[in-house]
Amino acid sequence: MNTKPRLATLLLLAVLTYNVDAQPYSPAGFGTATQLNDSWRFTLADDSAAIAPSFDDSRWQHVSLPHDWSRTLPMSPDAGSCQGYLHGGIGWYRCHFDTPAAERTYIYFEGIYNRATVYVNGHRVGYRPSGYAPQLYDITPYINASGSAAHGNDSGSKGNVVSVRVDHSRENDSRWYTGSGINRPAWLISASQIHLAPWGTSWRIAGLSSKKAVVEVSLELSDEASKYKSAISTKVEILNAEGDIIATKKGGLKHTLEIKNPHLWALSSPYLYRIRASLTLAGRTVDSSEIPLGLRTFEFSPTRGFALNGEWMKVKGVCVHDDAGVLGTAVPPSIWRSRLATLKSLGVNAIRMSHNPHTPVVYALCDSLGLLVMDEASDEWELPKRKWLKGWNQGTPGYEGSYDFFEEWIDRDVADMVRRDRCHPSVFLWSIGNEVDYPNDPYSHPILDGGSEGFTQPMYGGYKPSQPNAERIGMIAHRLAKVVRSLDDSRAVTGALAGVVMSNQTAYPEAVDVVGYNYTEGRYAEDHKRYPARVIYGSENRHDLQAWQAVRDNDFIFGQFLWTGIDYMGESGAWPARGSEAGLVDMAGYVKPLGHYRAALWSDHPVCYIGTYPMVMPGRQGRGRGRRDSYVSAYAPAVWNYEEGQTIRVVCYTNAETARLFLNGKEVGGEPQHDRQTDILYWDIDYSEGTLRCEASNKATAEIRTSGLPAALRIAAGTERLVKPGDVAEFDIEVTDAEGTLVTRSDASITCIAEPPLRLLGLENGDARDTSDKSSFIRHAKSGRLKAYVELGSMPQATAEPATARVYFSSPLLKSTNTTVHIGAE
Repeated sequence: MNTKPRLATLLLLAVLTYNVDAQPYSPAGFGTATQLNDSWRFTLADDSAAIAPSFDDSRWQHVSLPHDWSRTLPMSPDAGSCQGYLHGGIGWYRCHFDTPAAERTYIYFEGIYNRATVYVNGHRVGYRPSGYAPQLYDITPYINASGSAAHGNDSGSKGNVVSVRVDHSRENDSRWYTGSGINRPAWLISASQIHLAPWGTSWRIAGLSSKKAVVEVSLELSDEASKYKSAISTKVEILNAEGDIIATKKGGLKHTLEIKNPHLWALSSPYLYRIRASLTLAGRTVDSSEIPLGLRTFEFSPTRGFALNGEWMKVKGVCVHDDAGVLGTAVPPSIWRSRLATLKSLGVNAIRMSHNPHTPVVYALCDSLGLLVMDEASDEWELPKRKWLKGWNQGTPGYEGSYDFFEEWIDRDVADMVRRDRCHPSVFLWSIGNEVDYPNDPYSHPILDGGSEGFTQPMYGGYKPSQPNAERIGMIAHRLAKVVRSLDDSRAVTGALAGVVMSNQTAYPEAVDVVGYNYTEGRYAEDHKRYPARVIYGSENRHDLQAWQAVRDNDFIFGQFLWTGIDYMGESGAWPARGSEAGLVDMAGYVKPLGHYRAALWSDHPVCYIGTYPMVMPGRQGRGRGRRDSYVSAYAPAVWNYEEGQTIRVVCYTNAETARLFLNGKEVGGEPQHDRQTDILYWDIDYSEGTLRCEASNKATAEIRTSGLPAALRIAAGTERLVKPGDVAEFDIEVTDAEGTLVTRSDASITCIAEPPLRLLGLENGDARDTSDKSSFIRHAKSGRLKAYVELGSMPQATAEPATARVYFSSPLLKSTNTTVHIGAE
């Protein structure tokens, strides 16, 4: 007898009591999501008693998510330089919560660093060692719907408690700073018994022209819903950017929809549609989900490179880690938005998620800003890499890492990356790994005895038979590429190779669709000739002009990813230091001279920037300084404060053919010289105080002025309104002289005080060598500037109406300043 119709009827009776009014966004792709970021308690200690619902956590620290405990700790030379001299440890989190009436309740963490075990009401519900993988647990069997569970002293009437043990005691387990704790948002998800599978709505483009787009949408059901598939009907709708429904299909789990006169998702105009998928039972919607849709095509060619929407182009990418200086890895969305927008303004059109999946909001921002994304799974496979502890490439390394759970978890980690991120139109490459082929770190091969030609990373000696054979790399690459393609075959699979010469002796390059070369521009032409079917690009590259020319001047190389887009914590030099200064943008989000130089090479808009530095002329060399007459720098600061008559080199970063230089309104220097090694224009002139101005032939201009003594603080830019708790304001504070000119030589100590309900998250100066207390409300400026991050905390009901609060900035002997932040209504 077929029992399914009867079972479906019984299930229908239950479902009729629960009708989902689905949110437009659910991070897991099903159900109704509610953020669970407030009212958490934390302790940096290991106490297994915290599992118990009755445990008293009233003396623990109040925190909000995302939370990175390492960033709040004192920096110490005893900690690892790979982690920015910050410690990890073991910490516990607890949160008391109520749940709405629902057939199924899930708890979802976007990421916890790392080795996290989750308990609900004393029951162990899951464990995930990766610090970057999402964690989703069905907690329905453990929920106290009556609200009668025992709880800590101040949890009120909330009937449930989640406890999370985070074990980052292997604190030097990464080559860069990772942070520690629940450093991404958390959610409660309420769902029907019948619902979509996690990230179960996906799409691919079956046809695209100026007249019509054909979109295939696939739906996957949860295990429970799959049992009653015959009783479930589905509907898929496509909405345009204005929210109008422009296409609809009903039926099973696969749908083909057409869009007339489609708008393309392009870098200059990233038009976004949305797909709304619904599950219906007896006329009732039991689940729905919305995901972004971007209409675009990708094409890779071994001779022509890469095409977006049929247009062959160069990928101008940067690598980015997921910290933001003083904020650690708990970075608010608004900070990510401003950083990505800054990078795009410099001509960047692609982001490499180095070297792990990032927090989901970053992908959504790339969708909306028009930035391509290279998504990356991991930096380490089955064996550990070197982790530097006393300075980058200095001393004796450590070997902690993620290798110990690789075999058990990597397939699932890669699969979850693809399932989670495949709905983002910005993603154009799936990377299965970064630099897993370092010569002798850990793999080795007889080719290493052939000399060092072609190797641009440390070799650590020749062939070492005692090391694992490099041929294992190809085996693992085939395995992981197969996982990716089983879930999404509409994008290319890649890997970032550090030891291309050695990897060419393995099956690794053939396992992927597109081969990334890290710092190996010298092999582009040779390998293109030797492997004519191979698609090659620079997956990690230096900032020099020659590395870019290797892309620009060769059609068969489609792009590069600079190391890096933004300065980052970890991979530090010897103490005192906290991070790397390899970026176009510093830790405070300010564009560095190197960023302006890159804009001159990459931007489609007119660019003109001038920087200066003193020349060491004959007869005036200082001890050990030598001659610098031919030195043309891409790192020149915009400074005009020197000794009268001193010879100064003025460099101009511009995409114009030529430029003119003026000092106090009078042209100086004559025709600029052109340095072919850097493509930089420059003049050598005698210093005189005043205003230095450059006018490029493309109509772009730049100007710098002599500054006097520091006299006042000025808020150069800032956020005027915060709407809801958790919103973050950024303020750019500048030290100026009496005339209002920025004093770039000032490192004044600045104090920030924020009135409640505002609270200071941190002060960031962009100085990678600043090891001072990151939680302090006092910090020195760098180059006359300081960034303040101010968060809107919880507001009592009595103050829920629109209100104001002030933020004050002061410094000894300088005129202070303050600003008003409006709180509440849009």
